[in-house]
Amino acid sequence: MGRGNKPLPLYEGVEIIDIGAEGKAIARVDGVVVFTTGVIPGDIVDLQVTKKREKYQEARVVRIQTDSPDRIPAFCKHFEVCGGCKWQYLKYDKQLYYKQKQVSDQLSRIGKITLPGIMPIKGSASSTFYRNKLEFTFSNRRWLTLEEVRSGNQFEDMDVLGFHVQGMFDKVLNVDKCWLQPEPSNSIRNAVKTYAIKNKLSFYDLRNKEGFLRNLIIRTTTTGELMVIVNFFSENIEKREALLDFLYLQFPEITALLYVINQKGNDTITDQDIHVFKGRDHIIEEMEGLRFIIGPKSFYQTNSLQAYELYKVARDFARLTGNEVVYDLYTGTGTIACFVASEANKVIGIEYVPEAIADARINALNNEIENARFFAGDMKNILTKEFVAEHGHPDVIITDPPRAGMHEEVIGAILYASPERIVYVSCNPATQARDISMLSHGYCVTRVQPVDMFPHTHHVENVVLLEKLTGN
Repeated sequence: MGRGNKPLPLYEGVEIIDIGAEGKAIARVDGVVVFTTGVIPGDIVDLQVTKKREKYQEARVVRIQTDSPDRIPAFCKHFEVCGGCKWQYLKYDKQLYYKQKQVSDQLSRIGKITLPGIMPIKGSASSTFYRNKLEFTFSNRRWLTLEEVRSGNQFEDMDVLGFHVQGMFDKVLNVDKCWLQPEPSNSIRNAVKTYAIKNKLSFYDLRNKEGFLRNLIIRTTTTGELMVIVNFFSENIEKREALLDFLYLQFPEITALLYVINQKGNDTITDQDIHVFKGRDHIIEEMEGLRFIIGPKSFYQTNSLQAYELYKVARDFARLTGNEVVYDLYTGTGTIACFVASEANKVIGIEYVPEAIADARINALNNEIENARFFAGDMKNILTKEFVAEHGHPDVIITDPPRAGMHEEVIGAILYASPERIVYVSCNPATQARDISMLSHGYCVTRVQPVDMFPHTHHVENVVLLEKLTGN
């Protein structure tokens, strides 16, 4: 019901005309913008308004009257219930079109930035089985299908290992086959679930915070290495070792078999002690002959092949000649820093997570990179005038911040450092646009290159080159 208990309107035969921020579909009814989900431009739909605002409305799709010519069948049977891969029904070339449009719109509208011609988005060579990391959840309350709910029956087989149902923290969808990560990801997940049920291991109760099995993390590399992390909520040495022994015997290709006992309220393991059961405590990825150590807490771009394309763009934008001092902000495990080091005089990497910096130093050492140094700490506290004076004025700054973008004080420090070029890599063009706007009185945007890291989602990476204005 709307204000004053007036029924909210139902719009029939409405055409979806565009896709906006966060992947929301857009219609326009009597001059009012209506946002919805689950449909694409060209679909003719009936819309039930759920919220009315002064300048826009939100609605849910009641019925699709006519399919868009760009609509294709979804390839995954878990589509729509699972929260991932929401654009499966949209042709891939159209996904790329709307991602590029998102970059253009957000830079020009949010950042008020005068743009050069945006280069065509770099699509992913693989649109399925492209991820190198997935996390699955154990739960004793699986998601019931509509048919199961309507039957009125009570079901005993409620243990599940899969993904959270979108919008429901305590419901987990059983996943038979996920199209995101290559084998043996599906085989490992299904084998662990079968073993756990057969041996009556308790699955985590998300409401009551109890149980034995909590999460399963699988990481892979293009070199064929494999990390499996089993996250237990409670400790039972006999049962834990039996499960891990089963895993290692069943999948001898596992390079690093790790476990953690996590009794916190949330699933994150970055603040937990992670133990090696078999193999190494890390896996190794390769890129242009460089070898990168990936530990259980390490961040690494989750699409390895597209990460290579992304880093090549960043290096190209930096235009290094071998004489430059480069600052790599939010360096993570030092992948970009190591990737550009051979073409720079000196590289300084800064990152908040100490474990990541430890990995970055090992990566530099293992790759015999002697001109890179790494520092751990809060970016706005490290990147000071004193730090710049000690380590050298940067000719180029490469920055790859989290989705929230950069702190104002970091932007101020960049402006103080006054590099000739700033290469800004972002997974969120909206916050990128905001930050670039704050840099724009000293810099202008000269190149823009979107890169698709996540097919079948609205997410897009974007690389922007900013060059110092003459006289600054």
